[in-house]
Amino acid sequence: MLKGTKLYSIFTGSCPVCHGESMYEENNPYKLNKIFKMRERCSHCSTKYKIEPSFFYGAMYVSYGLGVAFAVAAFIVSYVFFGGGLMTSFIAIVGTLIIFMPVIMRLSRNIWINIFMSYDKEKVN
Repeated sequence: MLKGTKLYSIFTGSCPVCHGESMYEENNPYKLNKIFKMRERCSHCSTKYKIEPSFFYGAMYVSYGLGVAFAVAAFIVSYVFFGGGLMTSFIAIVGTLIIFMPVIMRLSRNIWINIFMSYDKEKVN
């Protein structure tokens, strides 16, 4: 349904050009020893993922924004919906950021590469 959109590539971690395969060697972000292991190229369309050396350093800025979004969501849930105090909300924010750290890191990389690459119908096999 979403295939062919940037959202599909961002949420699935698939190639931003053809959506043919995952960019990562391991799909599970919670296998921490392989969290940054990416394929060099897509086997379907030969897209090179690391456009230049240190390309994904820019994903740190996206990661900061995602971290703030997750922290705000944790605060709203703990403080507004559950009626916790400030200390409870602080613990909820820290816990949320620790638990979702691998997901935030992967999402930030996916968003960053999708800023620079677009889906190409001609490269789909």
